[in-house]
Amino acid sequence: MIRIGAIVFIVGAVATLVTVAPLFLGTHPFPSVAYAVCMLMGVGFVIAAAGLLRTIGAQRRRARQALDARQARAADQTLQAHQAGSEASSPVA
Repeated sequence: MIRIGAIVFIVGAVATLVTVAPLFLGTHPFPSVAYAVCMLMGVGFVIAAAGLLRTIGAQRRRARQALDARQARAADQTLQAHQAGSEASSPVA
């Protein structure tokens, strides 16, 4: 989604350069539709930002799941060590 946003942004940026160039060159300006294509620059930025936020959320979820799994394994190992220690210290009848 970030790449798509970047591509749309670049298309809008090129359209902006092409649309503004006749104003500096003294030729006839492009029709209004050409100026509408320039709006793709902002749309591309919004798409890329949404993709970035989505990626951040996914990475945070994966990190939280990995941390939870690591803590669960540590708790299991602690419980097993505690059980093994209590069995070794109990007198055999």
